Amino acid sequence: MAREIKETPVLTGKDAVRFMKRMNETRVVSKEEIERVKKNYEYIISIAKF
Repeated sequence: MAREIKETPVLTGKDAVRFMKRMNETRVVSKEEIERVKKNYEYIISIAKF
């Protein structure tokens, strides 16, 4: 039987500030990286059996 999932702790103080800064930063991604991710996505969808 599966174990119970614990509640996620709330971030406070410096951890919360650091988390919010990182969430608000945008990351520049190259066109090659985008194409690589799209190819991988399409491959996974093609073999997925739902």
